[in-house]
Amino acid sequence: MSTFKIKKGDTVKVIAGKDKDKEGKVISVDRKNNKVLVEGVNMVTKHEKPSAANQNGGIVQKEAPIDASNVMYVHKGKATRIGFKIEKGKKVRYAKSTGDIVD
Repeated sequence: MSTFKIKKGDTVKVIAGKDKDKEGKVISVDRKNNKVLVEGVNMVTKHEKPSAANQNGGIVQKEAPIDASNVMYVHKGKATRIGFKIEKGKKVRYAKSTGDIVD
């Protein structure tokens, strides 16, 4: 399996699907299923039972996972592809559009 290019905390733009062109922060990454959870994207309605966290239960809106291939990293306001290179003996991610190191 190849290295995952999107990490938790990254800002991404949706490039396909019902939420195309929306941007949000990555909440979590599921490497096994190649899915990401993005803040405010792919909202679904869930019926929840009352619990300790949610006293009343009821109908709630929450994010559903979206395939990682449908999002692109946002660098300086533009969606860009991510690559890897070795800098000072360390593997780092970089934006392919500008060549700038991301982290």
